[in-house]
Amino acid sequence: NCLSAVSEIECVPFMCAQFRMEMKQCIVKLMVQPSRGLIDEKFIVLVQKVPPGFQLTVHALHKCEDGHSWEAFGHYTSNATGTVNVSEDPSLGGTYSGVEQMGLLWSLRPVPGRKPGLRLRKMNVQTPMEVTISVYQGHQTEGFMDQVPLASVVVERWYMAPGIRRILITEDGLTATLFLPPGPGPFPGLLDLWGGEGKLLEYCAALLASYGIASLGLDYLTPKITMETGKLMDKQYFETAYRLLEQHPQVLSSRIAMLGLSLGASMTLKMAVYSQVIKVRLDDVYVCTIYRNMGKRRTGKNNEMINRDLLLPIPTDPTLKVDVGRLKCPLLLVLGDDDQNWPAQESALDMKQIMEQAGNSHLLTVLSYPNAGHLIEPPYTPHFRASSFNSVQSTETVMTLWGGEMVAHSRAQEDAWRKMLDFLRENLFSGSNPGAAS
Repeated sequence: NCLSAVSEIECVPFMCAQFRMEMKQCIVKLMVQPSRGLIDEKFIVLVQKVPPGFQLTVHALHKCEDGHSWEAFGHYTSNATGTVNVSEDPSLGGTYSGVEQMGLLWSLRPVPGRKPGLRLRKMNVQTPMEVTISVYQGHQTEGFMDQVPLASVVVERWYMAPGIRRILITEDGLTATLFLPPGPGPFPGLLDLWGGEGKLLEYCAALLASYGIASLGLDYLTPKITMETGKLMDKQYFETAYRLLEQHPQVLSSRIAMLGLSLGASMTLKMAVYSQVIKVRLDDVYVCTIYRNMGKRRTGKNNEMINRDLLLPIPTDPTLKVDVGRLKCPLLLVLGDDDQNWPAQESALDMKQIMEQAGNSHLLTVLSYPNAGHLIEPPYTPHFRASSFNSVQSTETVMTLWGGEMVAHSRAQEDAWRKMLDFLRENLFSGSNPGAAS
């Protein structure tokens, strides 16, 4: 699955004129390796056979499934051998600067003229995210679509590794997708809960299955049964999904995790603490959030909705909080300290204090990232400080401020993903007694 792509295109004479090569032709060689890989896998972009000191722009273009186009680019100057290595050479400008091996992905932004509030997410994990990497003459910032590049290569980034089995689940009223790693198993399991926008988003479950974990992506806000009856799902719905994982012949019933993003974090904590059915081996939460006090919303300078004040000050009434002092499984909290959607830092501190008082704080690990926002996603996912959001509680689409600074947030996503995988391996794949942390 490790491939490279190479493109060579003749450079017409006038492009080399500034280097006194008017009568010669140059061959621009662009190599991307691997050209096909998982979304969290780094690639090397190498430009060769340009004149020394040649100014060029390396450009990335992606057309997503909703038809919108996204781009990122860096400005480079070739070295004495006529080479630019994006992994080693600094970008002098563009959508990112400095030495940034994966800047062509994490700095993707809508091309000029697109509507505001867009957010890039992979909806169909059975197809790759295709990105066209191109080289243009000079340090350019616009008009790429109107030019012929010096060289281009198409690369594929996947959320599903080869051999992953994708199984739609509709029995027992569930709306879910199960991703099974290659081979007979049995595998550790994971229940993946998305945030407050609803829908069945599969990319995180598919990517985790690529690392050997049988992952069930669950739609718990907009499943078919809710759309038909108008009734929101209760605890039984989550327990049914958990039982499906637990009883699957290719899943290790004593090694099951839960993963929650945003509102999914709150649901994950509630089920881990209060459910008599769900006896998770570990509880993995990206961002600590609780959905309350909608009247405390405020707006930012660009009229974006800010939700972080909804729970401030953190309630002192224990009946208003999940009693994490009752947790019996390892808990990982991942949060950004510039989260403008929920008071993640304050909530994490409160949870830590509750667990210290209960004597189970040894189960808690907190990863807090400076200048990171609310949506801490898999590596190289573009950062969105604000985007359009439509929760299932409202039919109104609002511009929501998530927070975070692009470079710091991107660093956080890469670090958090690596440490989350380590956390999962330690607790789900270890040789210790499978029931020890249940």
